[in-house]
Amino acid sequence: MIQEGAESFFMPGGSDGVLLIHGFTGSPSEMRLFGEALNRAGFTVLAVRLPGHGTTPEDMERMTAEDWRNAVIDGWNVLSSVCERTAAVGVSMGALLALWLSSIKPVWQTVSLAAPIYIRQARQLHLLPPMEDCWGKFLPKVKKTMHGVPPEYCICYRVTPLRSIHELLAVMEDTKERLYKVKNRLLVVQSERDHTVDAESARFIMEHVSSSDKELLWLKQSGHRLMLDCERETVFEKTVMFLKTGAMF
Repeated sequence: MIQEGAESFFMPGGSDGVLLIHGFTGSPSEMRLFGEALNRAGFTVLAVRLPGHGTTPEDMERMTAEDWRNAVIDGWNVLSSVCERTAAVGVSMGALLALWLSSIKPVWQTVSLAAPIYIRQARQLHLLPPMEDCWGKFLPKVKKTMHGVPPEYCICYRVTPLRSIHELLAVMEDTKERLYKVKNRLLVVQSERDHTVDAESARFIMEHVSSSDKELLWLKQSGHRLMLDCERETVFEKTVMFLKTGAMF
């Protein structure tokens, strides 16, 4: 059963659409403020719920990278059927999936927020048990409060299924290998103070995509959840500006 507030959401607007993709262990709720800002700017918005998210950690550990990719394709197909042009905007693992989608579909524009090509805790990955030994094992997460953001905009799991980390690593590797196929217009956003993603991830993306029109926006104060943190209004404003006019900064 889907948790209340963690459902996918659709906001009708103009002929240009934006597909929103949430992060690992998160839910569409974390993209709602972002979606509202995009919708006010005239975009039709669809936020997909990745399988196993917004339900239970036990449900999540049964899902695969392929399940998540298929959900993104389904969302793309739905939004593209009602919009003339469709952009993809994702955060964290959702950003990886947005980049992956852009490598296989004619995505109008892509916005990547805190995509984890490299993670800061990479040295600890050797402690991760083999996938077959991860069933039923969960890693507690440190509870973080997003100041000024109501809890209904922050619905996520308090534990991480260990098996799902293997699937996240698969998404990371597959996206990394396909970056050269990304040729559309691209905005990469990364915080220098991200506690989860190594900032070199942003530089790697910029260097390895084939996009001729690409921009990199650095944030100074935010953590990993850029769409909810203290610089979220900057993220919303720059994304709208990027999607609407192409006149960055």
